[in-house]
Amino acid sequence: MAPEAAARPTRAELRLAAREQSRAQRRGAAKAATRAALFRVAVPSVAALGVAGAAAVTVVHEQADRVPPQATAADTPDDTAARQAAQQAVAGDGQAQASRGDARQPLAGAQPADAQPTDTPTAQPTAEPAKPKVVMPVAQHGLGELFGAAGTHWAKLHTGIDFPVDGGSEVYAVTDGTIRTQWNPFYGYMSILKMNDGTEAWFCHLRAYKVRKGPVKQGDVIAFVGSSGNSTGPHLHFEIRPPGSGPVDPLPWFLANGLDPR
Repeated sequence: MAPEAAARPTRAELRLAAREQSRAQRRGAAKAATRAALFRVAVPSVAALGVAGAAAVTVVHEQADRVPPQATAADTPDDTAARQAAQQAVAGDGQAQASRGDARQPLAGAQPADAQPTDTPTAQPTAEPAKPKVVMPVAQHGLGELFGAAGTHWAKLHTGIDFPVDGGSEVYAVTDGTIRTQWNPFYGYMSILKMNDGTEAWFCHLRAYKVRKGPVKQGDVIAFVGSSGNSTGPHLHFEIRPPGSGPVDPLPWFLANGLDPR
């Protein structure tokens, strides 16, 4: 056989070489498919596991970088999308943590639900001063002549009410006030009690005074019953005169103060 013919490969050798090349290409394609499958599994893991998934992707990248010598540059997986997904997963996890932290912060100026407003004390209405207590001018009840009665003893109508009691009986201040005394030919010896509101009480036909002037309290003895002035016998003539007014009927005044002298 000639040397040139011995150097040429035979058809059997060519077919064998072709089969080996085909097997190598199939093995390279299988490895590339395996790497693509690992890549598809790693990307969802990054979104689900956050930072831990990013570490797993790194391991996959390290394994993917080990390309067999027969593989081409085109077979190297492009991990740009995986890296971006990992970064987005890490950023999303940080935002989720920040959102949860923000939710725990109370709103500015918010009060707890169970907080109760402080009650503001309300002003109490000022109580009106109590009216001075009124007492009867004599101890014995019963009336003689009434207010407005007509008769020969008066130039006009009767200007008060009469208490027919024994001479010398005590006469009491009907309420707090100030006493002054005077003589009048019709009323005889008289004591005038001026109350705090300006109303005057007249006690007439007296025998004698006990208090001639000055302040007195209700119930104090101020004089004694007599028959002085224009009188037909011992009795107390009693009048009520409001400020700036003439005499009025004393009976309604007594009744309005809770007393009935009849």
